[in-house]
Amino acid sequence: MFGPSCEACADLAIGDINAAGGILDREVRLHPVDAGAPLPVIAAQIDRMVSLGQVDGVLGWHLSNARKVITPRTAHRVPYIYTTFYEGGENADGVYMVGETPEHQLFPALRWLRAEYGVRRWAVVGNDYVWPRETARATREFTLSAGLDVVGEIFLPLGGRDFGAALEMIRNSSAQGVLLFLVGADCAAFNRAFARSGLDERRLRLSMMIGEDVLYAGGPESTRGLFTASGYFESLVSTAGMDFGARYLREFGPAAPALNNIGESCYEGLLLFAALAQAARSLDLAAIERGAGLVSYGGPRGEVKVRGAHTTQPVYLAGADDLEFSVRAELSS
Repeated sequence: MFGPSCEACADLAIGDINAAGGILDREVRLHPVDAGAPLPVIAAQIDRMVSLGQVDGVLGWHLSNARKVITPRTAHRVPYIYTTFYEGGENADGVYMVGETPEHQLFPALRWLRAEYGVRRWAVVGNDYVWPRETARATREFTLSAGLDVVGEIFLPLGGRDFGAALEMIRNSSAQGVLLFLVGADCAAFNRAFARSGLDERRLRLSMMIGEDVLYAGGPESTRGLFTASGYFESLVSTAGMDFGARYLREFGPAAPALNNIGESCYEGLLLFAALAQAARSLDLAAIERGAGLVSYGGPRGEVKVRGAHTTQPVYLAGADDLEFSVRAELSS
């Protein structure tokens, strides 16, 4: 579901970078790779492209299980920019993370919902792979000292549509809120089932991988009491963000893929790659790593700075109003 917006935002970044002279006076070209392919196929394709010198870096949004097979193919060879939020803990050589970790996104959102709505007891529903399971584990550890409690959890296969056990678990629990670690179309389908079951009448949802495209797929009837947190929302009122949205619309037209935080992260990732290379005056990974601590750039999220392997940026909490997100607060970690 996120793929079209990711590729469109990457194309927009390529155009902007090349209009400014490229990277190190070289034109930038994009070579799309389908990260939905089987993991051994992804790993082999990345390894081949790097080995043949077809690419100077790897960048994008994809599931964390894909990231796990890509990092051994890029380590000590080329920069790898992983663009969206993830479970935390990545320390492979040459990997840079645009997105937020739970400490800066999820945990502040849980504290805000406790303060504003009194939500202390949560049920977890996630897909069955690395990001949901690792983030759920970190959440359980966080709740021990935060006055919160995880009262149930269930993990569903990617692409599955049998939500009966998850809905029953929620209904029979004391949960005041549901923490969603579901991806794309799975999240949209669950939100529809959640609303049809009537569980949205008394329980909030905090969904950690959701964009406007997921809202559209779920429909307005599925968004009551739905919240998320991110460093970017199309509806966020800022000069940089509104300019980005306007240029996206001019470039791709009203039928463009829905602009969302996942796609925008791919734009950010290319800005970061360009900034790292320009600061090092080289595409050599060792040179990039020596200068990474001084790198910053301006983009749709405002000024972003590199700190170690991660970037620092504001993070916002938003609630769904039918088919758009309304920013409620800037979160403090």
